[in-house]
Amino acid sequence: MKKILFCAAMSSCFASGLFASNVSAQEAKPEHEVSFNLGAVSDYRYRGISQSRLKPALQGGADYVNNTHGLYAGTWLSTIKWTKDAGGSGEIEMDLYAGKRGSITNDVSYDVGVLSYVYPSNGLKNVAGFVDANTTEIYGQISTGPVYAKYSHSVTNLFGFVDSKNSGYLDLGANLDMGEGYTLNLHYGRQTIKNNSSYSYNDWKLGVTKELVGVNFSLAVIGTNTDVKYYYTPAGKFTGKTSLVLSAVKAF
Repeated sequence: MKKILFCAAMSSCFASGLFASNVSAQEAKPEHEVSFNLGAVSDYRYRGISQSRLKPALQGGADYVNNTHGLYAGTWLSTIKWTKDAGGSGEIEMDLYAGKRGSITNDVSYDVGVLSYVYPSNGLKNVAGFVDANTTEIYGQISTGPVYAKYSHSVTNLFGFVDSKNSGYLDLGANLDMGEGYTLNLHYGRQTIKNNSSYSYNDWKLGVTKELVGVNFSLAVIGTNTDVKYYYTPAGKFTGKTSLVLSAVKAF
């Protein structure tokens, strides 16, 4: 059963930055701002690995931002299948996060915070070879223009892996304006799983986003270099395979 455990969850606190980029710098913002998002994906990929058994997922969230101080908090939910596939139960992932954004210089900004991935009634602690799937990470990100570097560090066991506290994920990427409302999305990541090195891997994404009729559409090729023998569904499908993924998100 150990081999079908998938790395989990998607954080909407970074997706919200994409929506914010559409707002003019000259537009005055209220001190307190609340927004919501609702979407669907053809395959819920997180750090390159499918969380939804290579099938569609429904997602949505809510965010609060204090524009005066750069503080934010929010929640985000998605349907999932990986906890069941690992021998546990549950069909929902709920993310809870809070942090602070700001500027270091005119050209460099930062984002630091904490993110908890909650899997209600996941039951993995009762499955041999696993611990509870619930996971908490702290993270820090530095950005300059369209380029960013982010590191996430687990302060608990990571997504059910035994003795995996202090695992880390490095995320390097860029979101480049292509004109005509198109944005090119580039990403490279490295997931290191403490004391479980066979499950560590690299992932990547090449995609494009565009807003149409008030909906943010994204089409991306996503892949990993992990071995099929470590990440697969009960039916034997490789959850880290290179695939084309379509998503649509409405912010309001």
